[in-house]
Amino acid sequence: MTPPQRPSAASPLGGNASGPTEPAPRRSLGKLSLPLLGLLSWLALAAAGLVMPKWLSFLVTMAAANGLVSLGIVGLMRGGVVPFGQGMMLAVGAYGAALLFNKAGFTDALALTLAGGLGAALVAAPLAPLLSRYRGIFFAMLTLALSMVTYGLLMKVEWLGGSDGFNLGRPTMAGFKLADAWSGYALYLLTVSVALAMALVARLYFDSTRGLVTLAVRDNELRVEYLGGSVRQAMSINFILAAFCGGLGGALAVLSLGHVEPNFSFWTTSGEFVFVAILAGWQSVVAVFLSSLVLEVVRSFSGSYFPNTWQLALGLFLLFVIRFLPRGIGSLWMKAPGQGGEDAK
Repeated sequence: MTPPQRPSAASPLGGNASGPTEPAPRRSLGKLSLPLLGLLSWLALAAAGLVMPKWLSFLVTMAAANGLVSLGIVGLMRGGVVPFGQGMMLAVGAYGAALLFNKAGFTDALALTLAGGLGAALVAAPLAPLLSRYRGIFFAMLTLALSMVTYGLLMKVEWLGGSDGFNLGRPTMAGFKLADAWSGYALYLLTVSVALAMALVARLYFDSTRGLVTLAVRDNELRVEYLGGSVRQAMSINFILAAFCGGLGGALAVLSLGHVEPNFSFWTTSGEFVFVAILAGWQSVVAVFLSSLVLEVVRSFSGSYFPNTWQLALGLFLLFVIRFLPRGIGSLWMKAPGQGGEDAK
């Protein structure tokens, strides 16, 4: 009987004669292409802003600002919770930027935007450990209650403008005062730049170890704890990051509107952000901003032609998406389960 042959050095079972075979390095084409994709998107949006009419430029600006708030909600949805009080973070960012402009004399648009995001994150930091203990309807109602408490305070405090809010002037860019003809485009460019940057960061975060732990929390919290992960820490970090996104969106929105009011924290405002997040789904970052743009377009045109029934049009559209795209608009360019490959960016 012929003795069995020993695997050679080139055999996949034998490895290298001098030691174990090291796996060939894998190139992450998806992550390498993200900055290039972001740059191309920025160039396309910057060029489009030069030719689009002012009303459309303002519409895209508001869609990008509101999309940042919904992006934070999507990050929480990946962990299995849905906040119904994200309008609170929008209001904190908006009022923070407006107060710095009017009371402290800070006028730089980028600095005000970052201040709004950081202010919302600081407000969320002490609340995160408490909220991370709750799930389902309890988490949703707690966030809604906090948002309505904020709304009540903003309505009653006269120093903050009361129910009417207050106005703010035109911000500066890198120390330069914006001309009337270019102020709208400059704010548009700032908003889409911040939105693109946060979209890239969110995509990288979702694909990171921490982001994958968030998905595991949604599927099985107990297993995550058994494997050594901290569910409460993961959810707390997600809540603070969602607040930062909401604060950025609030600051950018108030810079474009030139006015801030308590309705930023009202429950219907929070509901619109949840609407966008459900419409987009939790898989794709791009779908969040597309859904936000859809909401702004439908609201604008329906409000003009059907002023009393535009909410009905939004509701019917959402029912259509839930029926035929239960995973959201982002599932249109996602690979079906079992086909392999990475999620669409």
